[in-house]
Amino acid sequence: MDGLKRELLHGLVSVGLSGEEKMAIENGNGVSGVSNNEFLTFILGKEEYGIDILKVQEIRGYDAVTSIANMPEFIKGVINLRGIIVPIVDLRIKFKLSQVTYDPFTVVIILNLGARVVGVVVDSVSDVLTLSTDQIRAAPEMSAALDTRYIMGLGTVDERMLILVDIEKLMGSREMALVDEVA
Repeated sequence: MDGLKRELLHGLVSVGLSGEEKMAIENGNGVSGVSNNEFLTFILGKEEYGIDILKVQEIRGYDAVTSIANMPEFIKGVINLRGIIVPIVDLRIKFKLSQVTYDPFTVVIILNLGARVVGVVVDSVSDVLTLSTDQIRAAPEMSAALDTRYIMGLGTVDERMLILVDIEKLMGSREMALVDEVA
């Protein structure tokens, strides 16, 4: 698994594995996907977020996208990824971060969400972390004005706090409509 993590973070290359293949590798190494939750962590603005590593297909440097008319501002356009048309969502714009710049650290995380492949633009990728259930706290209750249904919880590692996002729910929301809504 360390080799897979190294490829994800340092190679910025396709791991080329389906979710089932990744799970088989984990189970072969004795790592349980249930009691030990693995997250790909990334930076948006000044905050660190995490998503389920099994949803990640590959990590790529940011390249130009083909714009499509009448799309919401946060949907940058599409790319052709080895014959698959992939919509690209800039999470920095979606989450209304004040400064959005495209630099050499800007990356696109390609996600495999059920039957759809979607790319999300983030400032940079940080790490792959395994969090125990003790390290994950429920998302705090907020006012009705703040939508927290996409937040799975908050992860803590030493002094770091991670916002754990249910990326499938976020991409399946009515506003996004990029994958079939999760029940």
